[in-house]
Amino acid sequence: MRTLKNPIGLAWAVVALLAGNIVFDVLLGLIDVRNLAADETDFYDPAAFGPINLNVAYSLSRLLYWATGIVFIIWFYRLRKNAEIWARDLQSRTPGWAIGSWFIPIANFWIPQVIAADIWRASRREPYAADGKRELALLNSWWACWNIGIVAEMIATMQYKFAETIEAWTTATWWSLAGYVLDAVAAVLAILVVQRLTSMQHAKATGMIPAAQ
Repeated sequence: MRTLKNPIGLAWAVVALLAGNIVFDVLLGLIDVRNLAADETDFYDPAAFGPINLNVAYSLSRLLYWATGIVFIIWFYRLRKNAEIWARDLQSRTPGWAIGSWFIPIANFWIPQVIAADIWRASRREPYAADGKRELALLNSWWACWNIGIVAEMIATMQYKFAETIEAWTTATWWSLAGYVLDAVAAVLAILVVQRLTSMQHAKATGMIPAAQ
């Protein structure tokens, strides 16, 4: 017999990690802003940032990013397993996809969002009702910012790789800044998504009135 799993503890961990990512996005974004405002003599001069060790900052940011991803996927999988109990026939993919879909190139741009929407429907008061107007707006906004931010970061990485002039570095920095801004916005929206879905599942599991949808 399947049993529901409480996602609240994991949700708090995800929220805390996402908040940390926002802090790093703001910090590294400000570094990009500083570089864009700098003249050619100190553009990307590490000494210009005083006590901030850029290599350490970037490494910590990447470490936190991966830690957040791991905990988020564990939380996501737990919600997908709960959705299986409430509305199995509404789930377009098996629970294993809640983990594996994040690691499939190209497909990871849309499959996790489909799974998240399936979880959302199973977790609401009436799983089989038609989607309300703009009901999935929060979920879709988070996913759009997340994907566009990834693309911006990929472009920035390629630009930096082949940059040989100040102009090329400047272009790469603009893309990098866009990536940090979008990532920060996506993290804020992700926090709201995590809180909303966790609240919906907790309310449904305990028989309380579901959170506003």
